Amino acid sequence: MGLLDISVAAGEAGPVLTLSGEADLTTVAELTEALTAQLADGAPHLTVDLSRLRFADSAVIRALVLADRTLKKRGGGLVLTHPQPVVARALSLLGVDQAIEIRNEMSAGADPDR
Repeated sequence: MGLLDISVAAGEAGPVLTLSGEADLTTVAELTEALTAQLADGAPHLTVDLSRLRFADSAVIRALVLADRTLKKRGGGLVLTHPQPVVARALSLLGVDQAIEIRNEMSAGADPDR
């Protein structure tokens, strides 16, 4: 396993990508590829679970913002869940929390052990 591990599962509102480890400029291509694959499937909603992501730099956050823009054009959107404090702070400092929905509570049907 490298710095970043990405898993995909089916969720109630569409695919759920779970990011684990650290995401930065060296792993943004891997994240972009995973996001692009989900966007290519045409789903209007995508959830990204950040509960196991210890770090995200601005390149990674930009990839998430671009995915959200694509989804909003389809009438959907991106939801970020359970960001760790360091990631939540980066999202807040960059104003992403004003543009993308961020949830900290468990949604119905979510697996807390994932």
